[in-house]
Amino acid sequence: MVGKERRSPDKVLLRQDILDAAREILVREGYGRLSMRKVAARIEYSPTAIYLHFKNRDDLIASVCEQLTDGLALELQQIAERHSDPLVALRKSLRQYVEFALKHPQHYQAAFGMSRGEADANAQEQRSRTMNLQALELLRRLVEAGVKRKKLAKVDVHTASCALWAGVHGIASLLIVMPDFDWGSADRVVDQLVAALVDGLRV
Repeated sequence: MVGKERRSPDKVLLRQDILDAAREILVREGYGRLSMRKVAARIEYSPTAIYLHFKNRDDLIASVCEQLTDGLALELQQIAERHSDPLVALRKSLRQYVEFALKHPQHYQAAFGMSRGEADANAQEQRSRTMNLQALELLRRLVEAGVKRKKLAKVDVHTASCALWAGVHGIASLLIVMPDFDWGSADRVVDQLVAALVDGLRV
């Protein structure tokens, strides 16, 4: 059987090719098995070529996670645009956050809790900060809209947004790392949590 034709080393290496390969490895093999050498082998380039686009493994993972969080931000923004009622948009956004994390568990863990060592910890903190800021900003807008329209109590918007994010991040993380726990119905647990979080802010 004739193998796949090897790409010319003189051909311009596309950054997106690297990101796509890294994303595929994360999904199939997990954070711990991702390496620059493995990514290079997947796209049939030398590891040296990868370093023309990414400083190191953590830089590559950060870029993969950044693309992922951009996708989440877009989905949440679309929810907000489809629903004029800020409470409906808030509930659906919180639910979608959890569903998104469960759909991309390896990426989510890479962004929040799979690091090893001091260098990784620094990179993880930066990834977490990026995801946190995007999620908090979207939640802040919805909470602010709810307060202005008197559908939510006059809460401190930032504090309330942090509490909402902490709630959905917590359940998403638990469902990812404890899939065999007897949740009864994970969907019902998430729905009840979202209802409790939003109802706790209502007038």
